Parts: sequence; C-alpha cells; structure tokens
Amino acid sequence: MYRVGDYVYFENSSSNPYLIRRIEELNKTANGNVEAKVVCLFRRRDISGNLNILADNHLCCVKGPGWFHPNMLGEFEEESKQPTPSEQQKHQLKHRELFLSRQFESLPATHIRGKCNVTLLNETDVLSGYLEKEDCFFYSLVFDPVQKTLLADQGEIRVGSKYQAEIPDKLAEGELDTRIQEKLETKVWDPSNQLKDPQIDQFLVVARAVGTFARALDCSSSIRQPSLHMSAAAASRDITLFHAMDTLQKNSYDLAKAMSTLVPQGGPVLCRDEMEEWSASEAMLFEEALEKYGKDFNDIRQDFLPWKSLASVVQFYYMWKTTDRYIQQKRLKAAEADSKLKQVYIPTYTKPNPNQIMVPGSKPGMNGAAGFQKGLSCESCHTAQSPQWYAWGPPNMQCRLCASCWIYWKKYGGLKTPTHCPPRTTCLLPHAIPSSSPCRSQAPLLAKNRQTFILQTTKLTRIARRVCEDILQPRRAARRPYASINANAVKAECIIRLPKATKTPLKTKLVPRPSLANIVKDLGKDASRGRHVSDSTFSAAIGC
Repeated sequence: MYRVGDYVYFENSSSNPYLIRRIEELNKTANGNVEAKVVCLFRRRDISGNLNILADNHLCCVKGPGWFHPNMLGEFEEESKQPTPSEQQKHQLKHRELFLSRQFESLPATHIRGKCNVTLLNETDVLSGYLEKEDCFFYSLVFDPVQKTLLADQGEIRVGSKYQAEIPDKLAEGELDTRIQEKLETKVWDPSNQLKDPQIDQFLVVARAVGTFARALDCSSSIRQPSLHMSAAAASRDITLFHAMDTLQKNSYDLAKAMSTLVPQGGPVLCRDEMEEWSASEAMLFEEALEKYGKDFNDIRQDFLPWKSLASVVQFYYMWKTTDRYIQQKRLKAAEADSKLKQVYIPTYTKPNPNQIMVPGSKPGMNGAAGFQKGLSCESCHTAQSPQWYAWGPPNMQCRLCASCWIYWKKYGGLKTPTHCPPRTTCLLPHAIPSSSPCRSQAPLLAKNRQTFILQTTKLTRIARRVCEDILQPRRAARRPYASINANAVKAECIIRLPKATKTPLKTKLVPRPSLANIVKDLGKDASRGRHVSDSTFSAAIGC
C-alpha cells in the first residue's frame, strides 16, 4: 500500500537502476489507471563530475576531513569525531546520497517497485549507520536540473552580535540603572492616560470614517474599492487604527488636537497597507507563485515579483490570509483533496527481468546463457555461484552480476566494490582496460576469433610509396582515413617514373624456431630461478 508522502522506487528500464521519487499526488486517469505526481530525487551518477566534487566538499565540511578527499585535510582545522570509514564504505556511501529537486513528473503507479526511506542529513548523524539499514538514503543538497547547480537545503544558524541582542551585565544589589530609557525604547502608548475606553472607541470610529472619506477622494483607491462597503472595510483595518492611536499619543491624548491632526488643511490623511498597494495582477502573480513554491518568499520575490521587497511580500501574505479569497481557495483545495486518492495498492512485481541470463536450477553457461562463457564471475563480489545471473553493462563486455549484487545495483545505482569498470564505459580493446580493473583478466574473452593472415606487398607497391610521395602523401592520407585515394593515378605515375620495375613478390625470411624440447628445458630453468612465466609468454615461445 503506497500513500502520499512515501519515498518509492520507480522502474523506467529493466537494465537501469531504480528511480527514487516522493509521491505528492495520486490521480486517477480517464481510462481507470492511476498516475502518481512525484518529486524527483537524483543520484550522483545523474549529475556532472564538477557537481560531484562540490558534493564531496560539502560532506567534508559537514562530517569533517578525510571522507572523500584526503588531500583536503589541510583546509579543515577541526578533527571530526566521526569514525573514519574504509574505502569500500566511502564507495557505498556515495550510492546512499541523493539530491532533492523541485522538479515534478507524472509516472504510472504500476511502475512502483517498493518503498525506501530518505532523510535529511544531520550534523550529528553517523554516515556508516546508513549502510547498516536497507533502502535507507540521505540528502543534504538541492539539485536544480535547469541551472545545473547544487544548493544547501537547510540555512545556516546565524550566531553573533549581528543577529542576537547583547545582554548587559546584571546590576549589583543597590546599584541604580543609569541608562536613559528614551534611547533604549520608544513609548507608543501610555495605558495610564486621562481618556476612558468609551472615548478612545469613539475616536477610533471617527478615524475609520475619515479613512473611508479619504479613499472616496483618492482616484486610485476609488478604482480598487469601487463600492462604499469595500472602502469602509479597507478603512477598518489595522493600519488606520494604528495611525489613530499614534495620533493620540503624539497629541498627549487631547481629543481636540487629535481630531485636527486627522484632517489637516490639505485634506484627510490616507493610510494604506500592502493589501491596497498591490494591484489585482500582482495579487494573481502572488497566488500563482504561492501555489508553485509554497511559503518560500525569497523564490516568490525573485521569480515572480522582483520589484517588491521581501518585507512587502511577507506582509502581503499574512494580510492575504485574512481575506475571503484565501478562504475560498482553502475550501477548493480541501474539496480537491477529498476527491483525490489517498493511497493505492500495487501488488508485488513478479515478472522475470529481461536481463536474466540463466534459469534457476540450470548449470552455469547453459539454458539461455546468451553467449556468456563458462567461468565468468560476478563483476561486484566475484563469486562464481549464484541461483540467478543477470547481464550487466554493454553487451560486448559480457559482464554479469549475481542475484544479490543485481538487487544492490537496481536499488543503489552502483556496485558494492569500488574497483570495476563503469557500466557506461565500453571496453573495446584489451589495452584500453585499466590494469587495476578485473576486466583486465577477461581481456582475451573480449576479442573475437579471426583467421590469421600476412599482408605481403610487391616491390612496386613499396617503391610507389617512396617515388610517388608527392601524389600519394601517405602521412596526410593516414590522418584522413575517410578520404579516398586515386590508386589508378598513383599506379600510372609510378609506371612512368619506373618503367623497368618488377612486380615479383618479395621473398619471405624464414625465422628458425627451436624445438619443443629446448623450449620446455628453457622454461624449466626460468621456473627454478623463481621467475614467473605467463600463459601468453609460453604461447609465444612455442609459436601458438
């Protein structure tokens, strides 16, 4: 049973690792199928090498030196209390790291292959603990697929005098406070004033009436609030009440002076908040941005409302929540949520994988081995016995994985051991395989059996390369294999320059080969001296 908010495996290809996604919505299509709207999470193999280096640097900063780059130890002064993992643990921990994104996509629910657990990496977490749990991943950075950038998911803790207040020392017993209160704080209201509560309420009513009249006189306000009810409602908000109470405080709670301050000679004072400053189109942009980013006001301002300040966006949000528009949208979302699926049941996927190369119970190299030769071991754990084998990597490499390593590859997107040829690397020639790779031992199996032949040229052909060098230009022709050579012109020019050249083939030089008895005798001497003789040396010695 899969629910909204679960982290799940999706299979988009039988030969590729699972995709890790978080279910945001479960929707039923017109034909009765269920589609899942998911948030994409990326692996290290999905991002570039430069971003992988940034991720390593971030882990070094979070978990201390020595995690992924030993040469970076000098950049960190503090020693980490984390246990230093082995090379194999470092290799496997890279498979457990994910990168969150804001990219959404819709996938069929039938492609779900199981659940997993993804958590935000904490500074106190021990990374080796993730290796002890199955289907457990962590993330600490956010990947932007469009901008190709990595950003930290959690903000830094702001500590210091720039962010925290400096608390003065405690006064000793009997010590007087010599600080001037007017410099430390500003009085905005005196509760022990001479006015009574009914008088204050009457003044607030007058202030609302003046605010309504001021909006009727203002052209821009009359367009935004065309009705008297809307103008009265706008005049009743906090901005008008705060202005009225500030007016009483400045006039020492004298009602007559405060009345005259509300309506100076130029006309009534108009106080407007963010709800009135924003136009209808700006409010629609804000609602669209809020639907996309949530309460991430920095992104809302940067992508949708760059001409507004961050304080203005935040203030508008909290005022917007008090409007009927917010209540209507909240009801619509609640109705949509009730109509959507809360959970879906997906049976366990039991169909055989197309990459299987042997039926369980059959002998190795038989019954559908698909051309795989006997004696091949697992590319990850190097075991030679497994109840089930799977083809892995490019077809020409003829690599395979055992059942447990195949499950690890599908879930974590890599092999258990760090020494292996990458699955996206195609080893075409034996000399192209690294010496430390286990594929080096399998290099003879990669070459196809071909008939040995000797290319024997005539004297005329050899002389033509020298005589007609100005026409043939062999060096340039070697650098341009796609360009054709006019062999007839070269032949005609060579015949003109060398009319008496012979076309008899060259005599091959016979190489004397020792007898088999002498070869075995020499090999025995080498073995007695402690020298190692490889199979290829022995084959070359006997002329095979």
